[in-house]
Amino acid sequence: MTNREIAEKIFLAGVRSVLPEQVIKGIMSLRGSVLTIGYHNFPLSDIHDIWIIGAGKASAAMGHYVEKILGDRIKGGHIVVKYDHSCKLKKIAVTEAGHPVPDRNGFKATEEIVSIASKASLNDLIICLISGGGSALFADLPAGLLPEELYVVNNLLVRSGASISEINCVRKHLSGVKGGQLSKIAWPANIVSLILSDVTGNPLDVIASGPTAPDPSTFSDALAIIDKYGLESGITAGVLKYLKEGSQGLHPETPKPGDPVFSRTFNLLIGTNKSALDASKEYAVSLGFNVNIMDQELQGNAETVAEKIICTALSFKTNKEIQKPVCLLYGGEPTLKVRGNGLGGRNQHLALSAALRLQEVQGITFLSAGTDGSDGPTDAAGAVVDCNTVLNGKARKADPAKYLEEFDSYNFFRIAGGHINTGPTYTNVMDIVAVLIE
Repeated sequence: MTNREIAEKIFLAGVRSVLPEQVIKGIMSLRGSVLTIGYHNFPLSDIHDIWIIGAGKASAAMGHYVEKILGDRIKGGHIVVKYDHSCKLKKIAVTEAGHPVPDRNGFKATEEIVSIASKASLNDLIICLISGGGSALFADLPAGLLPEELYVVNNLLVRSGASISEINCVRKHLSGVKGGQLSKIAWPANIVSLILSDVTGNPLDVIASGPTAPDPSTFSDALAIIDKYGLESGITAGVLKYLKEGSQGLHPETPKPGDPVFSRTFNLLIGTNKSALDASKEYAVSLGFNVNIMDQELQGNAETVAEKIICTALSFKTNKEIQKPVCLLYGGEPTLKVRGNGLGGRNQHLALSAALRLQEVQGITFLSAGTDGSDGPTDAAGAVVDCNTVLNGKARKADPAKYLEEFDSYNFFRIAGGHINTGPTYTNVMDIVAVLIE
């Protein structure tokens, strides 16, 4: 195998470890008449109805394995997923909808999910399946605002360079379901949320905008984020008016830590980026690599991140005391402030930035890819590069610096080669970067 192929296999080993089949089987079991979810036991004799709801790129696949365990004991449910991330379920309805910018399908599906949660009773159990993408897919908005206004603010946020925590703070305060409000709607039913984390540090209030988690953020925080990234001129007057009214106490805040609506809610992390990195490390070790997990909370501007990683890789390469071959692993989610009209995503942009720094360096292979199989609005998970990448592009009349400047990394790799194409993986625990050093 070439080092490019090896890097991809190391990445895929991490992805396999957090697939829905693995994580659901690891957290849920039914023995006799007792349903066990994590450390919680639910005697079925005490439960009237079981409902399954959820949102996220992995939630339909998660629902499939929940159905395999619970079968006809499920009363019904509804899940909303990104387009092309669905699977056929027997007891649970599935809607495909827009991501990262919500669309009308997302609004309709969210209405159905809210309807289920609101009619659940004291003796019911709601299992909520949450994964990355859930914040955009749980689509709703305050009365008096139009869906188009939400499309605008979401599009501005995802292109601004704001962190996912900042983006979701604004989303939570333009919603009646995010920021713990789903628990409020469902109370007093029991809710168990099974959560695949796509956020560094795994903060429950940020993953999918924390529909079943207490929310420490405020309307004032949301306004400060809009101001920080200079988005006020692009956001509609209606959205700004609503947020400003909220900061003045004219709209109810999201429920905060200690609110009794969370007394019957249990949030369980079932898969994280660390889980995936550990599996990638185990596989790389089996191939004979000296493996180092360098950072499990990779964040910041993608070009700056690329520079730091390549500098580290060069120091490992030139240090004769370090046993070779080496594999450096990183996990997290860098950000992009998109300025051009090109096509790409943070992983492809990161890889192209790395390629420009490796064009005269032999013996280093760099891969960056999203565990969900989708990097930005493209069909690629990411890209893998080495010293030949820039040469391949230039030989085909593709100037890598120009493509980087225009944020058009997808089309560069389409011409030069290097794309990682997995298709939808039906999981999502952020990104993995693997650097191989000879």
